[in-house]
Amino acid sequence: MKQEIDYMNKINFLILLLVAMVSTSTAEDRPNILWFVIDDMSANFSCYGEKAIETPNVDKLAEQGVLFTKAYATSPVCSTFRSSLITGMYQNSIGAHHHRSGRGKNNIQLPDGVRPIPAIFQEAGYFTCIGSGLKNFDFRSLPSKTGRKGKTDYNFDWDTKIYDSHDWSKRNGNQPFFMQVQLHGGKIRGAAEKHYEILEKRMINQFGLQPTSHDLVELPPYYPNDSVFLRDWATYLDTVRITDWHVGQVIERLKKEGIIENTLIIFFTDHGISHARGKQFLYDEGTHIPLVIKGPGAPKGKKRNDLIEHIDIAALSLAAAGIKIPAKMEGQDILSLKQQPKKFIFAARDRCGEAADQIRSVRCKDFLYIKNFFPERPHLMPSNYKDSKLIIKRLRDLHAKGKTNTLTNKLLFSPTRPREELYLYNHDQWQTKNLAENKKYEKTLTGLRKNLAQWIIRTGDPGPEKLDVYILETEDQMNSTGNKAFRENYRRNSEIYKNWFKDGK
Repeated sequence: MKQEIDYMNKINFLILLLVAMVSTSTAEDRPNILWFVIDDMSANFSCYGEKAIETPNVDKLAEQGVLFTKAYATSPVCSTFRSSLITGMYQNSIGAHHHRSGRGKNNIQLPDGVRPIPAIFQEAGYFTCIGSGLKNFDFRSLPSKTGRKGKTDYNFDWDTKIYDSHDWSKRNGNQPFFMQVQLHGGKIRGAAEKHYEILEKRMINQFGLQPTSHDLVELPPYYPNDSVFLRDWATYLDTVRITDWHVGQVIERLKKEGIIENTLIIFFTDHGISHARGKQFLYDEGTHIPLVIKGPGAPKGKKRNDLIEHIDIAALSLAAAGIKIPAKMEGQDILSLKQQPKKFIFAARDRCGEAADQIRSVRCKDFLYIKNFFPERPHLMPSNYKDSKLIIKRLRDLHAKGKTNTLTNKLLFSPTRPREELYLYNHDQWQTKNLAENKKYEKTLTGLRKNLAQWIIRTGDPGPEKLDVYILETEDQMNSTGNKAFRENYRRNSEIYKNWFKDGK
């Protein structure tokens, strides 16, 4: 009897050992998931039609994977984008839709059933990391001997332990990893002439490249063809070249470590270029982003023209790792063979710094509909962040001197905005022809207006902050900086907005 028990114990032990070995093997065979998350950059890559510069590394990803031509941010500013990115939820659905909110006394908790996906990856056995992706370069692509964790910028309470390290080299053996390569992107160009000079010298000294020629720059029609604007945009294009270089270096590392074939690479930016009508606004200049996916489960050499929201990246990443997508997640696995193309996608802009606003949009195959909830406020509202930029100072100066054209005056300097905007965005690249009052498109306008209203109800969109919350949040942001001039200008601007609140403007 004792011999039979010993024999059965041995059998059970072997079974448990085999199960453990199979489980370990399964975990190690799962693909690594690597995101490139780039700050402040539109789809100015060769594979997207940019002609002024070449971007061979991102282009190669597109050639070997799938390029999405109609990927859009659900919010065109860093913290709200990232809050929705890391949860796979619309930022409005989780109350994280105001830029840099929930950092002080007004804590924001995620709703039940919503979690940051690094925590989900960890539970599934993944090593989670966030950094530059290179051991000897930082998030600005500058030489560095010390590694650091990358940008998070979430508008809700979260546990820093959801990230194991700044780099996947810290993982155990062949443990699969979820890595976010966070890069400074368009922010590298800075906001002043001295920053332009530094970057131009850096292009020569660090990369052996000549800065992008101003003669190659083609500006949107509402920006003056002015030397300051041309230089700024050329410098921005140099940041695209730097980003492409960094992507190439990370890919080389993956190859040298022999893990490139088992790594799903997802390249995208957090919103469009930081400019007067770009970042923070819902036109293509602010919301259209590049999205390129290459690796296990991704088609090769394919271009997709269906509508994509950036919150889909969370869902497809979990699915690629064999992890069940949370039932409450609003993003979709866009790589699934069962996925149906979206008929409508949505975006929202709310308070950015002291600049309180409420804009919503819905986009279908052909049309972009935008609703301005505060039409009595101008497009170029007081904004300490934007008004500190050389390009905005120059724009205001040219306008004051009567040197801006009719289109610029209409779109950027009108004291009011239309309550509704409608654009045939495929044919109107920069969305300059508002069709909202054109009777020919009345049926389309009515349909999109209704669709947006339904989305607002469906997501439980909280809308603007109450005045007491606005005061609480802006006071916290003012107190978080030691720059006296910044604080005073921010305070003056916030008083304007408080008066607008009181006046119902």
